[in-house]
Amino acid sequence: MEHFERGEKNREIGAAPRVKERSVERWRRAWRERGELGLLSAGSPGRPKLCAAQVDRLERKLERGPLVHGWADQRWTLARVKALIGRLFHVSYTVEGTWQLLKRHGWSWQQPARRAIERDDEAVELWKKEVWPRVRAPRRRSGPGSSFRTGAGQSMMPPRARTWGRVGRTPVVRVRGRGSGRVSMAGMVCYRRGERSRLIYAVYHGRKDEPEGFGWRDLRDLLVRARIRLGGPIVLVWDNVRLHLTAGMREWVAANVHWLTLFQLPAYAPDLNPQEGIWSLVKREVGNLAAADLAQITKAVKRRLKQLQYRPDIVDGCLAGTGLDVHE
Repeated sequence: MEHFERGEKNREIGAAPRVKERSVERWRRAWRERGELGLLSAGSPGRPKLCAAQVDRLERKLERGPLVHGWADQRWTLARVKALIGRLFHVSYTVEGTWQLLKRHGWSWQQPARRAIERDDEAVELWKKEVWPRVRAPRRRSGPGSSFRTGAGQSMMPPRARTWGRVGRTPVVRVRGRGSGRVSMAGMVCYRRGERSRLIYAVYHGRKDEPEGFGWRDLRDLLVRARIRLGGPIVLVWDNVRLHLTAGMREWVAANVHWLTLFQLPAYAPDLNPQEGIWSLVKREVGNLAAADLAQITKAVKRRLKQLQYRPDIVDGCLAGTGLDVHE
């Protein structure tokens, strides 16, 4: 203000702080119109426009999902959040300001987890509270502990995996479009208090005039092999795939209840099965693999499974990811 009162020129005033003459002229105009009050800072332009109560309301609306608010899919984008803020509070945010608001309150851009529409969350919670304590009941701890079983497969078309590339040029991964076939995998992760976790698996790929995948007899042989390796009875938790429900499998299980105790997972609840984490790690290994034939895929799958057998910490981590614990 003293500079304006002394009548200094805009160029002289802006030289020291390295401010453009146009900005100094704007300050001078505000000083003429409002005096000292015109030179007071209006505050940071990025200050929060929503109070804490409004942010809480916004978060509750976001947690309900975009479908509830009229969008066709279930993706929250910055543009949609910006539009929702305008609807709720009649406040205008830029896209960048919306990003800063979400980041400041603990939101981030993430890959969502998928859940089946048919899934019954109440049944899942009931299973965790009532069935899971029976699975790891103290009277069974003298045996090998709890085992989870599931199956998976990998075709000639590998899963896509993220890769680096030049900005503006999408990387292209070339794979074989011809040919067919599928590598089938069956596995069990086994846990017992005081011992290292184990992974027991079998890999199969059907050749010409052979079955395409595992049958119930193959699963039976895997369970018998697991019993021999573990050295005692097995408490088995598995899902509701068709192979587990065949008449031959049910009859065999009924005839071997003296060493095999069976529990079913709730429907559409793969997040409770640590074996699913193993399959995810295996498929990550073959991401973008341009295999010449099924033998190459089979080799890559077996190599990754063998590596995981020697990493009980990873097997334990797959169980921790389910929220279950056999050590309580």
